[in-house]
Amino acid sequence: MWTRIDLKLSTRSFIPEVDREHWIVDSKVMKVITTHLNSDFDALASMVAAKKLYPDAVMVFPGSQEKNVRKFINEALQDQYEFTKLKQIDIDQIQTLIIVDTQRKSRIGDFARCLDNPGISIHIYDHHPDNADDITGQTTTTSLVGASTTIMCQVLQQENIPITQEEATLFGLGIYEDTGSLTHLTTTPQDLLAVAWLLNNGAQLDVISQFLSFELTARQVNLIHELTKTAKNYMISGVSIVVANLTLQDYEDDFSLVVRRFMVMENLDCFFALVCMEGRVYLIARSRIPEVNVGSIARDFNGGGHATASSATVRDMSLIEAQEKLIRSLHRHIKPQAIAKEMLTSPVISIPENITILEANTLLTRYNITALPVLAEEPEEQALYPVPSFKVLGCISRRLTEKAIHHNLGSSPVSDYMTTDIEVLPLSATLADIEELIIERRQRLIPIIHDQQLEGVITRTDLLNMLINDPGHLPQNMDREPDEAVQEKSRNVLQLMSEALDRELIILLQNIGEIADTLGFKAYAVGGFVRDLLIKQKNLDLDIVVEGNGIFFAKQLVKKLGGRVKTHEQFITANITLPNAFKIDIATARLEYYEYPAALPTVELSSIKLDLYRRDFTINAMALQLNPNQFGTLIDFFNSQNDLKDKLIKVIHNLSFVEDPSRILRAIRFEKRMDFKISKHADRLIRGAVKMDLFGKTTNPRIFAELKQIFAEENPVMAIIRLADFNLFQFLWPDLKPNLKIDRRFLHILRQAQRAITWFLLLYLEDETIEPWRIYLLSIMARSRPKQLETFCKRFQIHKRICGELITQKLTADEIANRFHKHIPSTNSELRRILEPLSNDGLLYLMAIARKKEINQLVSLYVTTLRNMHPLLNGTDLKNMGYIPGSTFREMFAVLRDARLDNLLTSRDDEIRFLLNKYPL
Repeated sequence: MWTRIDLKLSTRSFIPEVDREHWIVDSKVMKVITTHLNSDFDALASMVAAKKLYPDAVMVFPGSQEKNVRKFINEALQDQYEFTKLKQIDIDQIQTLIIVDTQRKSRIGDFARCLDNPGISIHIYDHHPDNADDITGQTTTTSLVGASTTIMCQVLQQENIPITQEEATLFGLGIYEDTGSLTHLTTTPQDLLAVAWLLNNGAQLDVISQFLSFELTARQVNLIHELTKTAKNYMISGVSIVVANLTLQDYEDDFSLVVRRFMVMENLDCFFALVCMEGRVYLIARSRIPEVNVGSIARDFNGGGHATASSATVRDMSLIEAQEKLIRSLHRHIKPQAIAKEMLTSPVISIPENITILEANTLLTRYNITALPVLAEEPEEQALYPVPSFKVLGCISRRLTEKAIHHNLGSSPVSDYMTTDIEVLPLSATLADIEELIIERRQRLIPIIHDQQLEGVITRTDLLNMLINDPGHLPQNMDREPDEAVQEKSRNVLQLMSEALDRELIILLQNIGEIADTLGFKAYAVGGFVRDLLIKQKNLDLDIVVEGNGIFFAKQLVKKLGGRVKTHEQFITANITLPNAFKIDIATARLEYYEYPAALPTVELSSIKLDLYRRDFTINAMALQLNPNQFGTLIDFFNSQNDLKDKLIKVIHNLSFVEDPSRILRAIRFEKRMDFKISKHADRLIRGAVKMDLFGKTTNPRIFAELKQIFAEENPVMAIIRLADFNLFQFLWPDLKPNLKIDRRFLHILRQAQRAITWFLLLYLEDETIEPWRIYLLSIMARSRPKQLETFCKRFQIHKRICGELITQKLTADEIANRFHKHIPSTNSELRRILEPLSNDGLLYLMAIARKKEINQLVSLYVTTLRNMHPLLNGTDLKNMGYIPGSTFREMFAVLRDARLDNLLTSRDDEIRFLLNKYPL
């Protein structure tokens, strides 16, 4: 019997305000929001609601989600919320755990391990009755309402926290699912009040009905209870199977809906229902595990269906006879769960880390294989009889070795260019584990380890053979028609486009697609534009790739839209400037290859997939199709969306930095601008490219262009520090003082430069501009001699005029800084004469190197006031006074200006009297 627990939010349920502020400030305290395994809509909605109560916490599912929940996250949420993966959480560091929609220890998976963390604070929001397995929390909010989301809605209302229309819809989905659209016996008045509040906040019932599994009638609810009474669990070949039987006098329409709901309520992986209706026996079967193909079992009863859902009409058998036949069929069809031990290829052909790429390529060719694991031998020295154990460092493919040999890197060790972000599995690994690595993470081969020994490997071919031999094990996205699989792999982001892009830009994209269609071409938006669209950041750098002749397409586009076009025949590209000054870059889908490391690319016509393959990072390797029939379809061949969600910068192939070292600077810029992280594998490849001294071979202007991009960032200081972390100063500024380090003075100058630039831009001065890259370059060179700055300019082919300006500004500002440290000007006129030779860039550089705040104040006074002060009299006034034009006029104006600067003159009459006294007629 359930005992109702009244909801008392004021005393039990919510964090005191002072605690919440403490948590927001203290970023070192890890706070996690989680729920139960196999999460449903109530769990998802409760987690999102909890995120509004704990904005500095991260949301983590402890395991998988129901299919409809996954579908909703992919289709409706569209990356509005960030869910952190369990593997990214250090469970031992969790200090606050917020649990929703459960309070049972056995239902939160690996998070149960953190319950004993020292000082952990546990907050629980749940609608289930008490259980012996319940967790004790410091804050527990429970009430026997129909859904945990109802509790969360009550808390949000009490705290006056607003919600969006999308959130109201999600919360309604959680309540409607757990209460059977408010028809279950567990539904309470509080659930209806919560739904009313959600409707007032714009909850969309049509969206809710779209994602609800189904609605049950009162009779169907009773049928579920009858199934519960007869349900029996069988353990067959290690797989749990539930079988239930039922006899009904009348035929029940849509009994399969009852079966589906029963599975959901009981959280079953596999369920068989035998139902006798009107004297005839029916079999309805559902499975969501690859070990049980219910289609095959239904065929034993002359029925039909597929691997996950099937049915049959059982003829000439009683209910008991049908059940006996079903059990025999289950034993015959259900095989033990596939494990790595049964699938691996052994013995393994492997290579040590010090073997050359040329030798590795020879082995790959000799044995006709596409990839090899790379091992490090580590003898067990403490053993009585040392036995070598092997650590898997990575793998290397034939495609990469052949490309590296083309770049004359055949003598390099494989450890320099192997793929290192590779995971291993034990002999007991399941098929699901194997599918995740090979299909979802695109890992070429999986090393299988047992007792520190490499027992074998599982390749893509091994997995494919296993799936072909037993189609019931096909993953969901493979058990479909080709068009369906592509549709799911792709994704239509039209709704996201309508939310994130201006109407004029969407119309422009539609026009581009329509013109491409009339020409028989395919057109795609690519690169940073697509990346920033997915993370909802504004990006007006529109790059279009055309499967067809890009130059011809650009000319046709200008004919229709107006503007002008500039073509580049060598690279088959064009730049369009529309009448409203908006710019579009047009490229032909192409494959670039490099004749030698750090060379300019050679271009060949290609398809969109190969065009994306040549790009720098996975997060930039997505395309948005613009042709009318596929408008808004996202193309993602490299799981780029996952890297975008994980905030990781990964390269598409291991020679990426060898072929174009400027990508290293781009990776650093993206990492710091977007608050992403360069992956461990990409980090290792960068350090390898730095050791090869590739920056001495690269066309210098390309490197400098990337440097300017870094310096143009709003906060480039962290990126500059990252350059030093990768030991790049030795290549970019080889003439700097020896062993230049990122010391406190160096950092101080950079941050002073950043503050000075920000201050200047906030002045919004008309006709006054700056070039931030010059200021940062001068600041980096602050402790260097002009000769070193000149060498830098020559190395990066900076124009002689600009180089001369930089050297002049540096010499002048350095001299002024030294003078000001000894003597501060006593008058405004003296200050103006001293600072007048400096440009805006030079003035901000002076503020960066200033050791006294007073100097920055003087520069500020000069920029905002003194340099714009001029005499009130002009040349005409002087002639009317009787003065004869000539060189004296210049002297007279200078004297007047100084007097005004020093507050000796305030009006025209003052200036007239001053001149007549100083220069009598």
